[in-house]
Amino acid sequence: MENDQYLSTLKAYPFTLSDEQVTEEVSRLLAEKTDQNRTKEVYSRLYGCIDLTTLNSTDTREAVWQFTEKVNSFEGSRPDTPNVAAICVYPNFAHTVKEALTADVRIACVSAGFPSSQTFSEVKVAETALAVADGADEIDVVINLGLFLGEEYEEFCEELSEIKEACRQATLKVILETGALKSARNIHRASILSLYSGADFLKTTTGKGYPGATPEAAWVVCKAIREYHQKTGRKVGFKVSGGVATPEDAVKYYSIVKEVLGDEWCNNSLFRIGASRLADALLAETE
Repeated sequence: MENDQYLSTLKAYPFTLSDEQVTEEVSRLLAEKTDQNRTKEVYSRLYGCIDLTTLNSTDTREAVWQFTEKVNSFEGSRPDTPNVAAICVYPNFAHTVKEALTADVRIACVSAGFPSSQTFSEVKVAETALAVADGADEIDVVINLGLFLGEEYEEFCEELSEIKEACRQATLKVILETGALKSARNIHRASILSLYSGADFLKTTTGKGYPGATPEAAWVVCKAIREYHQKTGRKVGFKVSGGVATPEDAVKYYSIVKEVLGDEWCNNSLFRIGASRLADALLAETE
């Protein structure tokens, strides 16, 4: 059977918790751990984990240039607070950001038929390769939900592997669209298959069309990352995105990452937040 190796992979990472049990675990974790992370130091660290994003149909080169200039102007202005981790744009703006950027910040691009992922694999690979050629350091792609939900695991994994190859040295961030997957079991299985296919980061949602991130979904994804690291030794990052609107939200996700994955994940090389509207609010908390 064509799916045998993928089913074997899933079998190696069993997930036995019900959605209700996940909710109980997360509620207990947040009740016990969140308060201790409401500090200026954590808010400052969280600001440095933001992928500052503009993904509008109305984006223009001039608007993206000005967006980048704001990041440039922040560089070094607050010795106690690092700059954002990355600027995230559509792939056709990678070159614009590369031209405008003077700050020590990475360039991230959505790719591969974002946000639906409903296009030809060849288009996804080509779009990714073009974005990297134009300067993208990171590529954010959505899994093919139809293939996953249809249990066509071979095609699902091969497509992600081909996109990963097209990334060359760029980081591949795989968006699970947890709001569409719904159950904890689905989220865990999609996480494991994405890790198996070469993901460098797992990301919750696009924030477009489906429910955004939840603490429960984040906990399940982080659990999969931890299990995968324990078996393979490979460290994979986690990005929360979609509905992270307040510093309180950010602290909750930080607390989950810290407790499930550990302190070594609590930096912008392994933890990101996709929430541009959060940036000013986090800065206010550091003053």
